[in-house]
Amino acid sequence: MTTFDSITPQLATQAIELPSWAFGNSGTRFKVFSTPGTPRTIQEKIADAATVHRHTGLAPSVALHIPWDKVEDYDALRDVAGERGLALGTVNSNTFQDDAYKFGSLTHTDAAVRQKAIDHHFDCIDIMHATGSQDLKIWLADGTNYPGQGDIRGRQDRLAESLQTIYGRIGENQRLVLEYKFFEPAFYHTDVPDWGTSYAQVSALGERALVCLDTGHHAPGTNIEFIVAQLLRLGKLGSFDFNSRFYADDDLIVGAADPFQLFRILYEVIRGGGYGPDSPVAFMLDQCHNVEDKIPGQIRSVLNVQEMTARALLVDGSALRAAQDAGDVLGANAILMDAFYTDVRPDLAAWRESRGLPADPMAAYAASGYQAAIAVERAGGQQAGWGA
Repeated sequence: MTTFDSITPQLATQAIELPSWAFGNSGTRFKVFSTPGTPRTIQEKIADAATVHRHTGLAPSVALHIPWDKVEDYDALRDVAGERGLALGTVNSNTFQDDAYKFGSLTHTDAAVRQKAIDHHFDCIDIMHATGSQDLKIWLADGTNYPGQGDIRGRQDRLAESLQTIYGRIGENQRLVLEYKFFEPAFYHTDVPDWGTSYAQVSALGERALVCLDTGHHAPGTNIEFIVAQLLRLGKLGSFDFNSRFYADDDLIVGAADPFQLFRILYEVIRGGGYGPDSPVAFMLDQCHNVEDKIPGQIRSVLNVQEMTARALLVDGSALRAAQDAGDVLGANAILMDAFYTDVRPDLAAWRESRGLPADPMAAYAASGYQAAIAVERAGGQQAGWGA
């Protein structure tokens, strides 16, 4: 029987990167709501990310999105983050907001447009050198809306060529991670719609090219933990974008729609060697907070991942394997369910206190006065938001 005390050394190594854009105003395609205290600069986004880390101990780095977070001096930005106890993490490219990319970016038929997109990624790599970032994450909106609109195979060929050019520029200690999404904004076909396409593309590049799995980017009913197991088996799972969805794709708080799914995913991550300081798999949130407050939304998100990680670590692996080998269907299922139904929240609260953290980070943040303070301090100026 695995006890909570026995898993705390593993829990202590957990690190979940926060997305800078989660602290800006965001919404649906119909409306973006503004809120008091929303950051106006990347420096203020970093301050909010540091607040999440201060209350949880779980979020020691913040991801950048270029050009949204572009600055003149990245050494200075790294110093700002370091002074707040954070590192600058993944650099995310953006080839979905420029008019030139209406019909594609890295897959466009026009070589000049493809080069524009490639040059943007070169800029991102230069930023990685300046910030010490390990990962360049690429998500593409490229695709078509109607049958016959584009040459599906030709677009794959052009994508492969573009990615090879970008991959050739990354440093020896850097990685390219390719995200996939099965639809939106392209509705007939998307150029990187699934893990298989991402895997095929990165496998052709080299060992430092990997797949990014966004937990919200799958069709209903998809067995995401199977994909996790397969990519770990193949050595090609580079990172997670944790979020949640109910109907179509969205960036809701991770674990909100299906906590059991999150548990199952994390069990496969742990079982497959994807968890811990020596693992190549990076944990990151990719969420946008529309109706909920942003900082508490990020706090709740990392706590949800921590809780389901704790439950997954409690699975009695030896007993499970024995039941599986014996063909004990219900017994094996019960072992997983026992771990999932274990309420680890009191143990986590006590453990946090033993480490000098608030037992209840959500309540501690609410009582801190931080939200009221930034609402006053950040009056005026242009709030950061989707596209800024």
